[in-house]
Amino acid sequence: MNVIAPLNETPDEQTALAALATLKAWAKTAKADELDALDPALRAVLGGGAYPAFDRTYPTDFPAGANYKATLPDLQNGPSSLIRGSKRAIQHVGISNFRAPIRYHTRDGDDVTLETSITGSVSLDADKKGINMSRIMRSFYKHAEATFSFEVIEAALDDYKADLESLDARIQMRFSFPMKIESLRSGLSGYQYYDIALELVERGGLRQKIIHLDYVYSSTCPCSLELSEHARETRNQLATPHSQRSVARISVLVDCDQNCLWFEDLIDACRVAVPTETQVMVKREDEQAFAELNAANPIFVEDAARLFAEQLEGDARVSDFRIIASHQESLHSHDAISILTEGPTFEMQSIDPKLFNTLFHVG
Repeated sequence: MNVIAPLNETPDEQTALAALATLKAWAKTAKADELDALDPALRAVLGGGAYPAFDRTYPTDFPAGANYKATLPDLQNGPSSLIRGSKRAIQHVGISNFRAPIRYHTRDGDDVTLETSITGSVSLDADKKGINMSRIMRSFYKHAEATFSFEVIEAALDDYKADLESLDARIQMRFSFPMKIESLRSGLSGYQYYDIALELVERGGLRQKIIHLDYVYSSTCPCSLELSEHARETRNQLATPHSQRSVARISVLVDCDQNCLWFEDLIDACRVAVPTETQVMVKREDEQAFAELNAANPIFVEDAARLFAEQLEGDARVSDFRIIASHQESLHSHDAISILTEGPTFEMQSIDPKLFNTLFHVG
């Protein structure tokens, strides 16, 4: 049967199917070299035959030139017809927890290099399929080797916001910041490590700089302290008040028109508010001093939130702030918590179900 359409006519579906059937019948008896000589696309349609003999040696010297790279598929930048699901804008899309060594300035004029976990995200318009995630890392690495400041983070944000053609963008950098702390009485010293995160957010053309700090302290229950003293005084009964490791997450919006708010300044403010910070180096005289310090500063979780707020209110470098306190009880099977906010930046309509789980600090 002749299935070849005249050159001046467009083949119809029946003619195409007949031609395909003829090709498949031929392929069943064709030799391997005949099949190998076919166009790869046609070979894929026909199927059958021997498995293609792909080259399995890694080409160490293969040159990926500009012309070759132009042929590579880029699904994430494909047309909106490729979008799966609802064609909606996405507020955050990016990468989390890529790490790099970053240098930071300290208050005394030195620099310290710390392993830093970086999260970067941008907004995605409703008509865009996705973003190239690697561009976020490439944009950040252009600036990562410079001594850190919020200006370096801003340069990285500008770059990847432009690269990804996004309206809103965010970068967050998390690290553990060391400070040498002296013991209470023995004269020893050791390094205390503070979980800190720096966040730069641009939304609707407004750019905000935020510092988050986790401060770990001991909280002695005022009620338990009074009950213990009552047992001693009225019945000569030895009793001890309960106290527990506690954590406050302090988040502050930095006023860019003021002087620098150093990490050490924020830590010092926490120590003034609640001086019963957990200790690094401890001998017997230090342990006794810590017991006395706790007895002099008993606090409920509500007290803690207000004491931290009192310090932040008096600092012109701090604009809006949020305090999340968690007293991880040694008496109860549950924790005591409080949240205090100032200004619209940290207003919360809903609480993350696992928010307080992130405040556990283990040794």
